[in-house]
Amino acid sequence: MTPSSSREPRGFALYVGMSEKDAVAAGHSLQEIVSQLKKSIDDFVPGSQTHASIALAPQGAGGNDLEIVRMALHDPAALAKLAPTRVVEPSGVVIDISRKRVVLEGTTASLTYKEFEMLQFLVLREGQTVNRETIIDALWDVDDEETPSARTIDVHVRRLRSKLGRFEDIVRTVRGVGYRFDRHADVVIEYGVAPSPDMI
Repeated sequence: MTPSSSREPRGFALYVGMSEKDAVAAGHSLQEIVSQLKKSIDDFVPGSQTHASIALAPQGAGGNDLEIVRMALHDPAALAKLAPTRVVEPSGVVIDISRKRVVLEGTTASLTYKEFEMLQFLVLREGQTVNRETIIDALWDVDDEETPSARTIDVHVRRLRSKLGRFEDIVRTVRGVGYRFDRHADVVIEYGVAPSPDMI
């Protein structure tokens, strides 16, 4: 990297997405890993100044670990994703996380609360295949009167997809595993001014 005449590199930021559970499974703690990284940097350049912060999220919160860290530490590029970035054409789809609604070609879809929750759960794990048991554990409480079975989840997804009309394939079935959200070019996700409660 060649610095310009008016600016020069003064350090770097490294964001790491890693849960305490994953760290412990590998035989370490987050605090131990942070300490070792700080020591390694000092070994490279003795006397280097370092500062580390561990990002905290509510127990059981969903979302991508790295994105949560970036938002928690106010990374500008990550925060920019929370604001609307462009005007949506009437022919497209808006999945509005902050207002909990889906707009299809200019018309609000008649999703139930649970249907939107299910769609949101998949949207916030874009590209990841989520099994039915994970969906049940996340969206239904153990004391709910009717806790669905894996087969019931299939029914919920069929109803959701039917309400998405010609955009139904944004919710993909991964045979024998579960479901996945696949974004199309004409699909826009609006996060609003704060991340969904499912992500923090």
